[in-house]
Amino acid sequence: MAVWVFGGRLGLRGYLGACRLLCPRFQSRSSQGEEDGDRLQSSSKAPKIPRIYTKTGDKGFSSTFTGERRPKDDQVFEALGTTDELSSAIGFAMEVITEKGHTFAEELQKIQCTLQDVGSALATPRSSAREAHLKHTAFEEGPVMELEQWIDKYSSQLPPLTAFILPSGGKSSSALHFCRAVCRRAERRVVPLVQMGETDANVAKFLNRLSDYLFTLARYAAMKEGSQEKIYKKRDV
Repeated sequence: MAVWVFGGRLGLRGYLGACRLLCPRFQSRSSQGEEDGDRLQSSSKAPKIPRIYTKTGDKGFSSTFTGERRPKDDQVFEALGTTDELSSAIGFAMEVITEKGHTFAEELQKIQCTLQDVGSALATPRSSAREAHLKHTAFEEGPVMELEQWIDKYSSQLPPLTAFILPSGGKSSSALHFCRAVCRRAERRVVPLVQMGETDANVAKFLNRLSDYLFTLARYAAMKEGSQEKIYKKRDV
């Protein structure tokens, strides 16, 4: 079983560790005053490597951070999965961008970390969350404002946009355009959860602003690399 938790995606062992922090019933102690987890760790001779596969999702269900079991095609997991796709697409784009020596690769890595926080917020549906869950997975407006600052920084260096640009402009720019398209899909998956009150509106705002950032950065990358962007031309009938 894989579950989502604040700061990333954890297996069953990580989930139980998180539960010990959040659930009083997990905070039992032995007669010697040790926590159960501490006693087990001290008695083991060698650390056990947890298995990646647990088989608990074989029937098509998975767990949220709140411990709720939902079908894997649930809206929550659709949003989580698409956010994971977005982070993977950005990771691929970073490999291309780093080869070109662009300094904004650091910004993209920071965005990947923020997407982990987005996943944590999405994996904590408010309908089944307690205050302790929400406290650890709250998504604030700070990352949205940071994206706006980055967008303004790059926009001020770009020529005015006078036509519809096709995804193009070299490998770095095209990779960023692909990330933008995945980001739009992630936003479409998140909006229903916001409308149902299952997640914070700042999550949708972040993804909305992130797509604008990726579009702007794609144009900036093309300009820095001296690559020509392709312009949409209406076909003659």
